[in-house]
Amino acid sequence: MKELELLAPARNADIGIAAIDCGADAVYMAGPGFGARQAAGNSVEDVARLCAYAHRFGARVFATVNTIVFDDELESFSSLLRELEEAGVDALIMQDMAGLSLSGGRIPLHASTQCAVRDAAKAMDLASLGFSRLILERELSLEQIRGIARAVPQCELECFVHGALCVCYSGQCYLSEHIASRSANRGACIQACRSRYDLLDPDGRVLVKDKALLSLKDLKLLDRLADLADAGVMSFKIEGRLKNESYVRNVVRQYSLALDALVASSGGRYCRSSFGRVSEAFVPALDKTFNRGYTELFLDGKKAPGWAAMDAAKGMGEKVGKVISVRKDGSRGSCVLEIESTARLNNGDGFSFVAGNGEVIGFRGDVCENPDRKRARIVCKYQELLYKGAILYRNLDSAFEKEIARAPGRRLLEVKVGLVLDDAGLHLSACSEDGRRVSIERDMDGAEEARNRERLEAMVRAQLCKTADIYAFELEECRFEAWPLLSAAQLNALRRELADALSALQCNMRPLLKRELSADARLSGSDYRDNAANRRAAAVYGKALPDAFELRHDRNAELMRSRYCIRCELGICPKRNAGSGRHIAASAEPLFLLNNGRRLRLEFDCRHCEMVVKAE
Repeated sequence: MKELELLAPARNADIGIAAIDCGADAVYMAGPGFGARQAAGNSVEDVARLCAYAHRFGARVFATVNTIVFDDELESFSSLLRELEEAGVDALIMQDMAGLSLSGGRIPLHASTQCAVRDAAKAMDLASLGFSRLILERELSLEQIRGIARAVPQCELECFVHGALCVCYSGQCYLSEHIASRSANRGACIQACRSRYDLLDPDGRVLVKDKALLSLKDLKLLDRLADLADAGVMSFKIEGRLKNESYVRNVVRQYSLALDALVASSGGRYCRSSFGRVSEAFVPALDKTFNRGYTELFLDGKKAPGWAAMDAAKGMGEKVGKVISVRKDGSRGSCVLEIESTARLNNGDGFSFVAGNGEVIGFRGDVCENPDRKRARIVCKYQELLYKGAILYRNLDSAFEKEIARAPGRRLLEVKVGLVLDDAGLHLSACSEDGRRVSIERDMDGAEEARNRERLEAMVRAQLCKTADIYAFELEECRFEAWPLLSAAQLNALRRELADALSALQCNMRPLLKRELSADARLSGSDYRDNAANRRAAAVYGKALPDAFELRHDRNAELMRSRYCIRCELGICPKRNAGSGRHIAASAEPLFLLNNGRRLRLEFDCRHCEMVVKAE
């Protein structure tokens, strides 16, 4: 039986606990340093708190230590690895090859997506070093994933299934470092791919004006989990270590339900990697959570327009209708909007629209009404740039957020209970779904005999089939050979005692794959894109290797290489649109991106169907 894992992001310990409660089998989070999101650091104590909670359900915590490391940081990096191990993390996610020797081989190592695992050769290289899991590039097709799975059967494969997409191959984006000396490989990306640009031809003519030309939609592979599992993926990863708690709860709950359905229909082929079921939870709805629109990207091995979110790099939300009138209330500094809409709006909803200048404007609806099924009325603070005909989106559904808060979800472990009452006394046993067994014995000598045996049996069943702590008890066996009088209070106390006894034992977690690290294996590196920023990392390549971009700033270097192509997205690809006439304006090379006077050069590697961004 193959384990499947839903892996959720955790900006902090509380969000990680929320993810576990909503059905995540594992969470990933950063400690106080060396995580690829500088704004999502946590104390080692908080990491330990999350580990303690997750392990109660057999769920895992993976620590992200996936930035590149400079020579003068090696000692502090090594110390942090030891501290995270002592805190109880189950694996380390890393990019820098110095971690191979500094981790000591005591804990599983997962090769970060920053390692740019996009073909079988790179996968085999990393597998030879002893990585237990490879986190794949987001731009792969199912066929490429199958090829990697066949090449490295000794490794687990992890794949992103939801969330924001980098336009560049992960770990090999140097645009932020080039523009602002803030390295994406150091967790300080400025997200220049979400900026707005003009597209120019070689003669400086503007082909496209003021669009987020490098901004991709968000990934959504909710309906492709079975395909990914069949291709060899075992861990399904949600992006979002900067996202808030309601986002994480909503997305995790939706994907957990989908994974449960996959397991249930697999005929015993699959199981979840952790334990517990979620109850008392809201009904998830992905469209009500932050997104830039959705794409499945290259999963089917096909490239076509529709990957980009050019008009709005921010999350617009769900479309609710068209503005048919805007009436200003000068006395109150507010306005009244009438919109064509069948959506049910609520006071306090958040809305957005694209202004005439291309800017995305957001505002809050103070009063929202639905006079009939086809119209809605919104009273809000006056919006100067709002106009008749604007398409309105809802980016915050206040009723949905209240529902998440009201019914966030409760995760419980199933426990089978057996009760025997005989002349020797009371014998109570329990077995949790992860295999822990506990028992309680009570001498019932001197107890008064129950007068109403049917009532006693009904009360025993009712009181023992309840919850206590994180356990949902189910009375599987109940045998009465004696009928001592028991009160509801006694039975409740026994149930709580069982819960305490189970909690005193460690959950029987399913073992996580761990492989021995190789001291002799070497990587076949060649240039700055191998991101060797310290002597230990360089030694893994076994030869002289150019320094990482962050140490050399070569102006001739590729700043990005991407499967995404602006010419394809705009329908002006010379190969795909040959003969249509649409490619003529952009057939010359190079093209340029212009933002605030800064130009970037676009080159097109049509042999590999990739776009390259360089400095100008």
